[in-house]
Amino acid sequence: MATSNPVLGDKVFEEMRHIDGSGNVMTIDGSVNKVGILLAIVLFTAYFSWNSFSAGGSMSSIMPWIAIGGIGGFITAMVTIFKKEWSPVSAPVYAGFQGLFLGGFSAYMNSIYTGIVFDAVSLTLLILFGLLFVYKSRIIKVTENFKMGIFVATFGIAGVYLMSFVLGMFGMNIPYIHENGLIGIGFSLVVVVIASMNLILDFDFIEKGADRRLPGYMEWYGAFGLMVTLIWLYIEILKLLAKLRSRR
Repeated sequence: MATSNPVLGDKVFEEMRHIDGSGNVMTIDGSVNKVGILLAIVLFTAYFSWNSFSAGGSMSSIMPWIAIGGIGGFITAMVTIFKKEWSPVSAPVYAGFQGLFLGGFSAYMNSIYTGIVFDAVSLTLLILFGLLFVYKSRIIKVTENFKMGIFVATFGIAGVYLMSFVLGMFGMNIPYIHENGLIGIGFSLVVVVIASMNLILDFDFIEKGADRRLPGYMEWYGAFGLMVTLIWLYIEILKLLAKLRSRR
């Protein structure tokens, strides 16, 4: 059974040998350090594209960075998923691209709703550390049924977003879910909850990877998987807050 995070699944354990050629193995501390490095890269490149918006003062000034970051992030994410042994290089590159995207997108949103980025970052970190505590305390147990539920919910949401994207190409939209009505806000709340639950599965993967002594480069892969979820969660919180702000 795979976790709902497409980059972190139990199948990965079956594909990996216990020790790589250098004898290095995956550890929890090493994975945490890699998460810190990826976060630092995201913040650095996000600061760059944020400043580009501040200097230009218009969406057109950051669209190149948003496009480069979005496309580059998707490509490097796919590379990392299918070539896990490349993750010590591809994961930092992914973080750099995503920082460009997030910085530009966040700057634009903050120009519309002042202070929304600070609120979104604060809530994202609060959820991250809150769920880490919940996981370490074993308040929520990562059972196979729990994994299956999150898996189905996550791919259901992915299907809705994919359908929305395809319809948008023909000038159509799925009604209500992107609006600031009760249905749209309720949808965003559900997505935030599902994204949050994925963090627990990411924690579980990293812990099990360390217990099973996966190759050392899997620290980067585990950190990459956590970053994928964390960035998704931040974007969904930002969208939810925007819907709430627009009702005022």
